[in-house]
Order: sequence, then structure tokens, then C-alpha cells
Amino acid sequence: MKKLLVCALLCASVGSSLSNITFAGENEHIERIRFGSCSHQSKPMPILDAIIKDQPELFIFLGDNIYGDTEDMALLKRKYQQLGEQPGIKALRAQTQTIAIWDDHDFGENDAGMEYPKKEASRQIMLDFWQEPQDSPRRTRKDGIYTSYEYGEGDKLVRVIMPDLRWNRPAINHVSHSEYALKRKPNNQGPYSPSEDATASMLGETQWQWLEAELKKPAAIRIIASSLQLLPEFTGWESWANYPYDRTRLLELIRQEQIGGVLMISGDTHWGELSKVEQTGAYPLWEVTSSGLTEKWKHVSPNEHRVGNFTNEVNYGFIDIDWQQPDPSVHFGLKDITGNTVTGKTVRLSQLQPTLL
Repeated sequence: MKKLLVCALLCASVGSSLSNITFAGENEHIERIRFGSCSHQSKPMPILDAIIKDQPELFIFLGDNIYGDTEDMALLKRKYQQLGEQPGIKALRAQTQTIAIWDDHDFGENDAGMEYPKKEASRQIMLDFWQEPQDSPRRTRKDGIYTSYEYGEGDKLVRVIMPDLRWNRPAINHVSHSEYALKRKPNNQGPYSPSEDATASMLGETQWQWLEAELKKPAAIRIIASSLQLLPEFTGWESWANYPYDRTRLLELIRQEQIGGVLMISGDTHWGELSKVEQTGAYPLWEVTSSGLTEKWKHVSPNEHRVGNFTNEVNYGFIDIDWQQPDPSVHFGLKDITGNTVTGKTVRLSQLQPTLL
């Protein structure tokens, strides 16, 4: 289990040591989790004021945490420094434990996968910024920076599972320019299509074995923190839907192994929404997509699994857990730049269990 830490001092330079102090009780349960994605390092981030006011015990950065988009590693490092110098980022990291996974722009190139030539150097720069220990497996794994964290213990244990959807990802299918211009774009859909290879995987088999093992470990709540949308079935943009093998395998794993307490959170899209998928023989699965902290997108794609309204303004995600109730409540959704709830849902922990079926 990775210890729950809070940063007490922040240094502007990437790679400099931060002084860390430990919360009074490392195994104490957490109740307030916040998350978001798509934070452009050169733009103001007033939304961080609302996040800090919420006083979360954990903030999860879901990718596109900077817009690197370069093979110049000195430039990439400077962009992380620019993010670290943001007053709101300094304040958040001083108050709250922060953890991070990457998406394409902080990986190094728009919509890039395994072919990106600087991924090893990019990995070290990213992990330096997020203060990953030098002996962490994330620095040396041959197949990416995936990881998991535990918070609390026993019947209040929350497990955060963060797959790496970049390192191993094969080439993505895309339609012709004319088809995109004439058919996809008018319908607010992107240029990508599901892989025709029935076994194509963003994760790779080694990471799959790890993911299955993590999901089977004991936990009251299992948060799958994905840089890309997971439940929506087709947007034309990057998502798990473009790799049907991965999406089907994960949903079947949860159903067949009767894994309870799963919530999904994601970023990337530049809009925010809740998604819900009903499965025969399984409890409903929920996903909160939060994007972005600075970025927004006018042309929101259709999503047959959307619940409530989307937002195409800046937003952040929240999960609030009330452990004091006999059947704990889990309240999740999205908040706006002022900290007001845009959309949300409350479920009981018992409603996220296969025993209901």
C-alpha cells in the first residue's frame, strides 16, 4: 500500500525534493475525493480555488495534466515546471495528497500510443514531477506506469486503480478525411473507429494480469481511474470503445468474478458527464467523466449511456463517502468553477454489490 502523504513544501523545479509529512493516521478512511483532467499549464486555473475549498483528502489527476506535445524533453520539463508554479497547484499539493496518471498530451504527443519515441524519457520527467520514489516499479516496468493505491482499511478500504492506456497502445483506426468531414463532424463525432483486430489491447497482457489481480484484492470501493472514457460505446474520439477487447474483458471480469464496489472515473473529453451501463447479471456500473480543469469543448458527442446533463464548461469530479451510515452512501458527480454541483448521483454501497442480484 502506498502511504497517504501530504506535501508540506513545494519546489518550483522538476526533480527537486519535496518535504513530505504523513497524515496523523495513515490507515484512516477517506471521505472526500476530487479529480479532474486537462489542465493547460499556461492558462489560469481559478477552478482550483473551489477544489481547495472542498478540502479533499485526495485529488486524482487523470491525464493531460500538461499539454506537452513535444519530443524535446527540455521543453517537456519546462512545461511541468510551469504547472508546478501555478499558485493553485502549489496550494492544492500543500493541502492534499495528489496522485496522477498520464494521457496523450503529457505522454508526449496528441493521440499517441506505443510508437511515441520519447516515452521512456517522458516517463521519468512525469514521475519526477509527481514525486514518485526512485525505487518505484512505475519507473522501470517494461509496459508502463500503471499503479494502484489503498486508503483506509477493512470495510472502509478504498482502492484506486490507475491503468496506463498509452505505453502499449497499438495504432488506432481512423476514417478518411472526407468521411470525417461529411459524416462524423456534423454529428459531433471524432475520426476514430473500433479496432478490427479482435485481440487489440491498449493494456497488453501483462498489465491485464495486474489489473485483474488488483480488482480481486479486498476493498469496499474500487475506483478505476482511467485517462479515457470507458462506458460510452462510441464517440469517434479516443476511448475504450475503440478497443472492444479491452472494454468487453473488463466488464465481463467485473460481472463474472462478482467484483463489488466498482466506480469508474475518466477524463480527456473536454466535457463532463455521468454514464451508466446496466448489465444482465450485474449491478449497474457508473462512470464520472471530468474534463477539463482549463479546457472545454463546444461540440459534445452523443452518449446513449449519459445520465442527466453534460457540461461543456470547466469542471471537476467529486466522490463523497458517508461511512457513518449503516449502509454507506456514495455521492458522486461534477462541480463547476464555483464549487456548485452540476450533476450528481447518490447510491448506497449495497447498490454496488453483486449480492443484490
